[in-house]
Amino acid sequence: MSVVKIKMQKAKHMKKLLFIIFIILSSCAKETDIPLGHEFQIYAPMPISNGYYYLTLEDNNWQTLQRITGNVSAVTNDYDLTRVYWSSSHYWVMGDTLGYIVHQNNTLNDNGYLYMNNDTSYVTWFSGSEVPVVNGTSYSTMSGEINTMFAPVQTMRGDTVTISAYAIFADGHVSNLKSLKFILE
Repeated sequence: MSVVKIKMQKAKHMKKLLFIIFIILSSCAKETDIPLGHEFQIYAPMPISNGYYYLTLEDNNWQTLQRITGNVSAVTNDYDLTRVYWSSSHYWVMGDTLGYIVHQNNTLNDNGYLYMNNDTSYVTWFSGSEVPVVNGTSYSTMSGEINTMFAPVQTMRGDTVTISAYAIFADGHVSNLKSLKFILE
C-alpha cells in the first residue's frame, strides 16, 4: 500500500471518529437547572390584628427600626437570586422634625404626595431631600429569605403606613404586588 493511500485511510477514519464523537456529545442531555419557582410572601415579626401590624414607636429615638421579612422560592445558583423592590406610603424630610410626606395613591408609580404637619410653622425648603421609611431594594438568599428595614419617625405616630413590594425572579417573572399596613402607636 502506498503512503498516500495509508494517509487517506487514516484521515477517513479520523473524520469518522470525530463525527461519532460529535454525535455522542451533541446527543448527551445537557444538564438543566431546576426550573425557578415564583413563590413570594412578606410579613413582619410583630403583633397583627385585623390585617394591621401594630408598631410602637420608641419614645427616646427619632426613628424606630423594624425588620420586614419574607420568602421567595429557593434557588440552586447564586446568579438566580430574586430581587425585591420595596416602596412606602410615607417619607420624611432630612432635617425636618415637624412633619412627613404621605404618598396618597399607588406607592410604586404615582406622584400624589401630601405634606403632613402637626405644627403651624410649615417647612418650605424640601429641595429633594425626602427619605423613604423603607429600603428600596433587597435580594434573596439562596434559601429564599428576603429582608428589608422599615424605619418610621416620631412625627408619624398615630398614622397608618403601607409598605408594598414585588419580586423579579431570575427568569424575568414579576410577582404580584404585596402590601403590609402598619399602625404606628
